[in-house]
Parts: sequence; C-alpha cells; structure tokens
Amino acid sequence: MTETPNDPLPTETLEIRRLGARGDGMAEDGTAVALALPGERVTVRRAGARAQLVAVERASPERIDPFCPYFGTCGGCAVQHLAPKPYAAWKRGQLVQALSQAHLAVEPAPMVDARGEGRRRLTLHVRAVDGRAEAGLMAARSHDLVAIDRCPITVPDLHRAPAVAEALSAPLGHGRKPLDVGFTATEAGLDVDIRGHGPAAEGVRAALVRLASDLDLARLSLHGEVLVERRAPAITTSGLRLVPPAGGFLQATAAGEAVLAEAVVAALDKKTKRVVDLFSGSGPFTLAMARTRDVHAVEGEAAALASLDRAVRAVPGLRQVTTERRDLFRRPLLPLELETYDAVVFDPPRAGAGAQATRIAESKVPLVIGVACDVGTFARDAATLIAGGYTLETVTPIDQFAYSGHVEVVGVFRRPRPPRKRL
Repeated sequence: MTETPNDPLPTETLEIRRLGARGDGMAEDGTAVALALPGERVTVRRAGARAQLVAVERASPERIDPFCPYFGTCGGCAVQHLAPKPYAAWKRGQLVQALSQAHLAVEPAPMVDARGEGRRRLTLHVRAVDGRAEAGLMAARSHDLVAIDRCPITVPDLHRAPAVAEALSAPLGHGRKPLDVGFTATEAGLDVDIRGHGPAAEGVRAALVRLASDLDLARLSLHGEVLVERRAPAITTSGLRLVPPAGGFLQATAAGEAVLAEAVVAALDKKTKRVVDLFSGSGPFTLAMARTRDVHAVEGEAAALASLDRAVRAVPGLRQVTTERRDLFRRPLLPLELETYDAVVFDPPRAGAGAQATRIAESKVPLVIGVACDVGTFARDAATLIAGGYTLETVTPIDQFAYSGHVEVVGVFRRPRPPRKRL
C-alpha cells in the first residue's frame, strides 16, 4: 500500500474475481471497483465498500477499447470495455443468479440481442453551468452532470438531442432550475417532453412553441401536457401505426419492442382465443396479438389507453380489442375475472407484478406470459406463479439496454391440465 503527498487516500492492489450486477469489478472481499474486469490486478483508492480505479496492473484478455468518449465519466454505460462474448454471458448470468436466488431450477435460453440501431429514447438533464445551460447525463452514482455533444448508443436522430435540450431551456431559465428533457425518436421527428420546471407562464409557453418550430420538433410537451403537435409522432409496431402519449412509456429500442412482441405472440397456442394484456401501456403487445386473437387491455394510465384506442380504430380487420383503466397494483384482476380468458400477458414496471401475480397464481388460466425489465422482480413473480401450480416452461433474456446491467425477460408459464378421470 502506498500514499502520495497529494492524495489523502492510500492506494492498494486488488485482484478482481467477478463482475457485479452493475458492471463493477468485485474483489474477493466484496470491494466494488468500477471499470475493472475479472482476472485483473488493479491499483485502487478505497472509500468504504467501493474503490476508485487508479491503474490496471494486469489487464484481462477480455478488455476492449470503449467506443464512447464519455465512458468512464458518464454513468449511462457500465461495460463498454468488455468483449462481446463475455458481455452476453454476464448479462445472461444476471438472470441465472436471480432464478437461483428464488430457488427456481430453470435454465434460461441464450441471450437475444435486441439493441438494433440503438436506443430511440433518451432523457437528458439540463443544468446552469457558469451562467449557461449544459445538457448531459449524470456521472455514475452521482448528481454531477457530464455534458455531452451526443450519445453514441442512440439512433442517429437523437444525436442532436443535447443541443435541442439546451435551446429549449432558454425560456425556462437556462437550467437554473434543474430540468429533465425526455426525447423519443419517431417517424415524424423528435417527440420532446420537458419536466422539472412546473407550470409555465403564457409568454414562456409561446416561446417554447416558437422554438419547437425553429428546431423542427414533431411534438413538444411540458410535464406531459402537449404545447404543440406539428406532426403526429408515430411509430410502427407490429406493422401498425401508434402515437404514444406525450411523455409516455415506450420500449427502449424498436428492435427490443419487436423481439418482445414476437416472443409473446409465439407463446400463444391454437387454443388461445381471448387474451388479457395486463399493464398494457399504449398496447404494442395488444396490437400484435389482435391480428389473430380478441384482446382486453388493462392499464392505469388513461392517455396510454387513448393512444391504443386511436391505433385500433385506424386499422380495419383486427379482432376485438377492449380496454379498461385500472390500477393493477391496488386492484388486481381477481381469479374469476382472469378465468374468462385463455391466456394472461403481464408486463409490469420495474417493481414487478406483485399483487397481480398472486391473483394469477390463484386462477386456473392455462397460459401465462410474463415480460419484465428486472430479473429480480421477475424471479419473485415467477416463484409466486410456480407456488400456485404453474410450470415455467421457458425463460428468455433479451438485451435491449446495451452496456448496462438491465436485462429484459420473457417467461412462459403453463398450468398442467388435470389428468382425465378413468371410467
């Protein structure tokens, strides 16, 4: 262990044994070292359970050069320095570990790459720095802003997002009050939602509308309230046109949405005539299934259901689609309600399905398809269904959140049919 006069914290050498869930290198004593890889000997400065990487004394053969100039300072990506094959194994391993911790002896399928052309959604933070606005992302585990010119893991249409965010901040005080600016790349251009400012005066709103024209935005909203829609910010999902609500949820990549929808449809069998789509959002899975099945979409956000309803009305030839606004965390569908359907699809937020999974486990629905963006809550909900008599037939990890520890999951559950009674 050494110490230099200018550095208050001493340095020490650690051997990195494995990669943690967030992409940190983990030493044998549990110390987390960002940017370190398994098999490496590194010099660090320790600060509690974490340590700052000072130098790599022995590099892993799996280390590669990151492509982003902000990697290591921006907190958006964790493992751009890891070669593709071990990267895929690490992400699949996240699911393996979560299932093991839930005592579920299920072997996941190979990782499916759903990164496509890049992320079509991006949220930038705008802060006042030396009297002017700067837009960027946060440093890892920090509130420090890392100003960026563009984010290279996004689709090309989002590369101008930082400049747009800085321009939009002008009528709102140039970031003196912290702003979050959400971008979605759509077929009509950028769909932008600004949050953090609160209500705006008429003069400010008028200035934002003018900027939307100058910047050629498709739609601009403030806290989800549309200020101007110059062109309908549509996307194509399952071959159908959908306009998501302002500031609403959308899968991170177009490829990810397509892979997930295909997996859901593929899990339906010939006996599936009626499906209930829980936590449906604006309905990408509903639209995919409605080509061949009747679907009832249940969602807590009225704006999302309105978007789905508009999409359905614009497409002739779909099977019957009905909607219901319902808070499934507080008022999950009950077993008797669920049993009017041949299959249940659920795609909850990161917190998981919780109470709804319990009610599904109490039902006799023959087929359940679970989609999740968190391996831990998926494993928890899967354990609930299995305890209720379901069998987890397949579980597939899907990578649409490139270079992060987040893994999308699709699981197919079936309730075994009772044996026939012998005469």
